[in-house]
Amino acid sequence: MTTPPVFTVIVLGASGDLAKKKTFPALFGLYLNGHIASTTRIIGYARTKMDRSEFLKRVSQHIKNTNTPKARGMLTQFLDQCTYVSGVYDQDSGFQALEQELQRVERETRAHDRLFYMALPPSVFIPVANGLKKNCYTSNGTNRLIVEKPFGMDLESSRTLSKALGSLFREDEIYRIDHYLGKEMVKNIMILRFTNQIFSSCWDKDHISNVQITFKEKIGTEGRGGYFDEFGIMRDVMQNHLLQILTLIAMETPASTNAEDIRDAKVNVLRAIPEIIESEVLLGQYGRSEDGTMPSYLDDETVPKGSKTATFAAATLHINNPRWEGVPFVLKCGKALDQPKVEVRIQFKDMGNSLFQKDVAARNELVIRVQPEEAVYLKMTQKLPGLGMDTVISELNLSYASRFTNLSVPDAYENLILDAIMGEQSNFVRSDELDEAWRIFTPVLHKIDKGLVPVEIYPYGSRGPKQLSEFVAKFGFERHLQAYSWPETSQTAVAAAASSTGPAATSSTGAAGSKL
Repeated sequence: MTTPPVFTVIVLGASGDLAKKKTFPALFGLYLNGHIASTTRIIGYARTKMDRSEFLKRVSQHIKNTNTPKARGMLTQFLDQCTYVSGVYDQDSGFQALEQELQRVERETRAHDRLFYMALPPSVFIPVANGLKKNCYTSNGTNRLIVEKPFGMDLESSRTLSKALGSLFREDEIYRIDHYLGKEMVKNIMILRFTNQIFSSCWDKDHISNVQITFKEKIGTEGRGGYFDEFGIMRDVMQNHLLQILTLIAMETPASTNAEDIRDAKVNVLRAIPEIIESEVLLGQYGRSEDGTMPSYLDDETVPKGSKTATFAAATLHINNPRWEGVPFVLKCGKALDQPKVEVRIQFKDMGNSLFQKDVAARNELVIRVQPEEAVYLKMTQKLPGLGMDTVISELNLSYASRFTNLSVPDAYENLILDAIMGEQSNFVRSDELDEAWRIFTPVLHKIDKGLVPVEIYPYGSRGPKQLSEFVAKFGFERHLQAYSWPETSQTAVAAAASSTGPAATSSTGAAGSKL
């Protein structure tokens, strides 16, 4: 077994929600599974004044996988490796105190490799990067800087940020984290595409009608509308998470699995995408639910009165290259919708010269379900068991919960923090990739900011604006007349099905089986 690397991990913004809920639980998950060494040291840095015991209490608050004596013992050991330094973000004195602590723990561990994780708001990225470079940059090992999104508000602000960070840290030292690139099913896209001939041979405009990439949240802003209102759903989700998924779906075969070759292939896709036009955008903002029990976006007291910020967006992107010419990629994301779901839906073209009527031979769809209940399934038409020739839409289904019963899906942050520790950059955003992403979105975002794109109200708990079905149909998506429900895939459902004496063709419509 490879010896886990010895690093000093510095979490800046250690008292904030991101650090408590994501960063420290991910670090403990890596420690629990032997991916970081027992001699690795973790230093929290934030403005909050607190002693080490209070800091450790905060660190352990959201760590949940401690239900065995072994795990509880390892949590104690993990906390022993954590220390805390209080300091401001815009003065040398705090970073000098941090450097003193770094030197102390590095004498203890003989480590000279430093990973700086900025779990911070973007307003302090530059002063913190300046403070780190001036006071905490080691010349006796490696320096790596993880930067959380948002990477600017538009092309100009993104370039300003990239230029400022680039003047302090080399590009190979900067890790721009988009946690969707660490999700298991997103990482699986390359394996699915480039190791299976059945998909490789039909992955083009000759076979595919359209691609839908969807992000749905069931909750609204829940009192956190102040931050969201500044950015809106298109900046918060579509320009980063969904666009990253698109590049993996659409890119050509990279020259190798080297990080730069993969990122080159992703950038080439982005360069082939023209700017989004407002006529191919649909925006919405959630109102109260139809029964009046759930609040509207404007009912959130943290949202500015009369705000026109979109909580739902659909946009169509086109890729002008030989593989994808004429295939629309429809990106959809929204809050306060009917179900929580993230998926890629690749709809193939109609059968040519089919023996059967179109209402019988439904379009094939390859669905990559990112969350919840990770799965890959291929929707297809087949004969319904019985004496007649009735048909049913069914699926070839790889559901992780039933197929990989002895394996757990790691958290996205665990994947990405480990990549950063190992110096693997393929799942992080490169500066030219970021530049191209903002080029595509900035013109329409500026029009949205000026109120030039209408925002429709949709009920809390619905599928989104009433025009959505018409919008996706305009870009080639066909919803088959025959009802289809994705079956439950939880281990409970599998066990129940195994013991059932009912008809084998009966499908479930439980939590995971909502109509798609």
